[in-house]
Amino acid sequence: MTPERFADRIVRHLAKDGYRPQKASGVARAMGVADEEYGDFRESVKALMKTGRIVMGSASALTLPDPARRVVGQFRGNPRGFGFVIPDTPNSHGDLFVPPGQTGGAVTGDTVAARVLKRGKRDGRMMYEGRIVEIIERGQSRFVGELCSELKRWFVRPDGNTLHVPIFVGDPGAKGARAGDQVVVEIVRYPEDGSDARGVITKVLGKRGEPGVDTQSIVYQYQLPQEFPKAVTKEAARVVANYDPEEAAAGREDLRELTVITIDPDTARDFDDAISITERSRGRLELGVHIADVSYFVQPGSALDSEARERANSVYFPRLVIPMLPEVLSNGVCSLQEKEPRLTKSAFITYDARGRRAATRFANTVIRSTKRLTYGQATRILKGKVGGISKAAVALVRQMESLARAIQKRRLAAGSLVLDLPEVDVLFDDEGRVAGVEPTDSAFSHTIIEMFMVEANEVVAELFSEMGVPALRRVHPPPDESSTQPLNRFLRALGLEPIKSMDREVLQPLLDRLKGRPESFAVNLAILRSLERAVYDPAPVGHFALASDDYTHFTSPIRRYPDLTIHRLLDAHVRGSLKKRGRQANVPNVSECQELGIHCSKNERRAEAAERELKLIYVLRLLERRVGDEFDGIITGVANFGVFVQLPEYLVEGLLRFSDLADDWWEVDSEAGCVIGTRTGRRLKIGDTVRVTIAGIDLADRKLNLTLNEEAGAASKREKHRPAPRGEKRSAKKVKTSAPTKRRRRR
Repeated sequence: MTPERFADRIVRHLAKDGYRPQKASGVARAMGVADEEYGDFRESVKALMKTGRIVMGSASALTLPDPARRVVGQFRGNPRGFGFVIPDTPNSHGDLFVPPGQTGGAVTGDTVAARVLKRGKRDGRMMYEGRIVEIIERGQSRFVGELCSELKRWFVRPDGNTLHVPIFVGDPGAKGARAGDQVVVEIVRYPEDGSDARGVITKVLGKRGEPGVDTQSIVYQYQLPQEFPKAVTKEAARVVANYDPEEAAAGREDLRELTVITIDPDTARDFDDAISITERSRGRLELGVHIADVSYFVQPGSALDSEARERANSVYFPRLVIPMLPEVLSNGVCSLQEKEPRLTKSAFITYDARGRRAATRFANTVIRSTKRLTYGQATRILKGKVGGISKAAVALVRQMESLARAIQKRRLAAGSLVLDLPEVDVLFDDEGRVAGVEPTDSAFSHTIIEMFMVEANEVVAELFSEMGVPALRRVHPPPDESSTQPLNRFLRALGLEPIKSMDREVLQPLLDRLKGRPESFAVNLAILRSLERAVYDPAPVGHFALASDDYTHFTSPIRRYPDLTIHRLLDAHVRGSLKKRGRQANVPNVSECQELGIHCSKNERRAEAAERELKLIYVLRLLERRVGDEFDGIITGVANFGVFVQLPEYLVEGLLRFSDLADDWWEVDSEAGCVIGTRTGRRLKIGDTVRVTIAGIDLADRKLNLTLNEEAGAASKREKHRPAPRGEKRSAKKVKTSAPTKRRRRR
């Protein structure tokens, strides 16, 4: 790791909640810096001090500088009128609280400038608040919501948590919109200085709640790409028309006679990976991971490449895919369809009987998939139900299971972290309306493919590291030890023993002990939130959760642009034109990789948020029919306004407001993760199982409102708890309700 690559990690560490000033050596230990890297770490500290990004205080302790009088950053608003500015340049205060009435008309996502004001000390530390003085750039001008009419005025109630006020519109008749329609509205005047927000309807999506309308709403809300530009579709058609399979196969390793299979979900249409296993001498097995060779069809600098780069990834909704590449490629010549010859890039990994890697090689290949299997079919084969499947395919699946278990055992022994975060899939009726949910299939057939993909990604990353070639890696930094403190507060609230460190060797045994217990999901989620997010970056930081020193994404070039860049490097290596170390033509440098990594990481986060929110909408629509029904729930968090409860059947979280609890005065103990009724003595604690009733659904705000079922039957009472100090953040975040991905969890 170069000294420069330590800089961002140091600043992030010093900006974390709970950080207390330490000397450089203490910061290095907390960050897990190895002894051999300490020299580079010190050089990075000196460079940060020279530029003023960090300062050295008393006793040589490192801190971030105090906030300047003016802070620039991104605004995040709250429905209750206040908000926070997340500074572009981290400072010692962190996010800047902006009280109600001082937001200057800013809405979530805006880039703003705020004047910083002191508001006194708390626990010996100066506290600050901000006043928005300038909106530098609007983050969003297009919103989606329901068209409503009240007192002869038309307005759109925006969906989501970006804008929390109605947008008034003129006569909607110009677009043929009616009350209850879901519409797209363009803001012409933002709400500020006491004035209403005003906008113009640009598109009518249909009647709110009708099949397909929710999906289109999310597409517009997140400004996702839709139709491909004509230049791109024309180029894709030309590429396919000019494709000669036999000519393209010339010079490639021909594997068309080898038994090769794909295993994918039932609904998959683009198949980008296939597997083979060949027996070698001394009882060794050679795993072949064959990945669709998208780089053959998408040339750098072409219209196809520019559009794929801009999109960065495909987006997978339950009933719609927004592809990175036109379907003539993604579902056509690039897809590894059964019985069709297809161009691939292959990683061959030889294993001994204990699942240890003995040799690796790479090649440009051509394959013909012997059989396309679904995960369900693979699971049935492993259970002995082989009807209609060839003997060769059955034998291969069984070999795959045996090898995958050996690899899994090796990786777990090396410290790979396995989080148990169950998901649900949404079911639809024949008319496209949400009909129910079911647990996502977690059979070992999924793990087989995941193990092989992880191995292939790792060996490709190791190749480029050995060659000293800049490449876009999949980076998951190790957590700072400062993350231990908030996680331990959570564990104590559950009555569990605190942990001594954030090492994988400590975390995994904790997760194993909790498996099957009611609080397991909450702890898994708390650990996930304690970890940093995996991103795309050229730094050789490694992948903490996978216990991998070097990792990249190679296995899904149909749906991820970073994989396509890796394929181009691998192609140069196979052809012998990739040099070891040193600058070379047509290979991105570190700076170019960093820029691309930021773009791809941002688009990935957008896709995940869109998938997650649409899934939440579907679950809430389903629960609209269950208002008044009772459920068992698990308390997952407490805040100064209520208690959060997860419904395990739906993996969705709802809110028990104090105003809807029994007539009592509720004391909130965030440290202990509980609330206590001072009159009744009743205690509601994180991890407790409670019986709740669905009181209502606020679909626009994506909220599930619950009431608590008590022996005497509680009615809604006036809220009597003491509010938290103004600007205090809630102590628990909402539970993840991840939208389904095409195949495997993103690593």
